[in-house]
Amino acid sequence: MRFSLLLLILYQKLKRASVKNAAFKSYISTMSAKILIKTADGKRGRLFIFQKGSVSSLPGGNHPDFDVALVWSDARTAFKVMASGSDEESFKAAAHGKLKVEGMAVFAQWFTEGVKLIL
Repeated sequence: MRFSLLLLILYQKLKRASVKNAAFKSYISTMSAKILIKTADGKRGRLFIFQKGSVSSLPGGNHPDFDVALVWSDARTAFKVMASGSDEESFKAAAHGKLKVEGMAVFAQWFTEGVKLIL
């Protein structure tokens, strides 16, 4: 539940920043991408959709149409690492097989850099 709430709050921050944060608006203005963050079992997650300056989102972890998916082993690990905001913790999670990237990793990097602009 906390993981799903964290993803919803992230979406709200991204949506607000797409209107009010000039640096973020500029950053997303030319990109079209679908980023899925979910648990490995697909029970929890959220699809973030960037369409040349606009941001939308769909709840759930079973969206087959994405450019990149950040797949967490479980919701507890995902919440702990994402809430920490630490790149180091993300790298550790990936090294221990608790975070996997499916699809084009360049989109994951783009998304992460964009999130840093608003936090």
